Amino acid sequence: MSLWIKICGNTSLEDAMMAAEAGADAVGFVFAESPRNVPIEQVAAIVPQLPPALEKIGVFVDASFHDITYAVESCALTGVQLHFDAPRDLPIRLRARFGARVRILRVVHFDGGGVPAAFYPKSASSVDAILIDSRTTYAVGGTGIPFDWAAARPIFDQFSKERKLIAAGGLRPANVAEAVAKLQPWGVDVVSGVESLPGRKDPAKIRAFIANARAAAQL
Repeated sequence: MSLWIKICGNTSLEDAMMAAEAGADAVGFVFAESPRNVPIEQVAAIVPQLPPALEKIGVFVDASFHDITYAVESCALTGVQLHFDAPRDLPIRLRARFGARVRILRVVHFDGGGVPAAFYPKSASSVDAILIDSRTTYAVGGTGIPFDWAAARPIFDQFSKERKLIAAGGLRPANVAEAVAKLQPWGVDVVSGVESLPGRKDPAKIRAFIANARAAAQL
């Protein structure tokens, strides 16, 4: 299976198309307080102009079931990323509402400790993939800071056969190959590592990131 690659934090049609043309599998739009926040109306105008096969994923922080379903339906999203400690029943309710047509990603902020509790809840069967991100005291995502790959390797080894695990946090063209080699993830996710400015993508960085990630996944 080929490596799944998501370019997140898009704020314009130009940037999302750039990711699609470079070979990304998915693009992400942030519906939360962030330099990369985009209003629902703007995403609703962007999505119909993107390639049908490209996944369009909304990123939500402290959002309600109603907020998420409204954004999915208004923007024709194909996925949701729960970038917070969501209630256990939220993935279950989203799966009941949308079925298999919406990919559900749950985020775990890895702090170097043991196995996060999010790997074990009853709602796990409603989650398609777990995105493992870094955490700082001032931001829940887009930090540009990697988590400890060596400390996380046992978790990837333990759960990768039964779970789709996505590596995120501090990835960039120069280190994504190392992350893929060490963690062997199902997918990778990048935000700040392919930007020229917060919320603005750099075409050369996007192309290099995707090329380096895919090359490492073939080794």
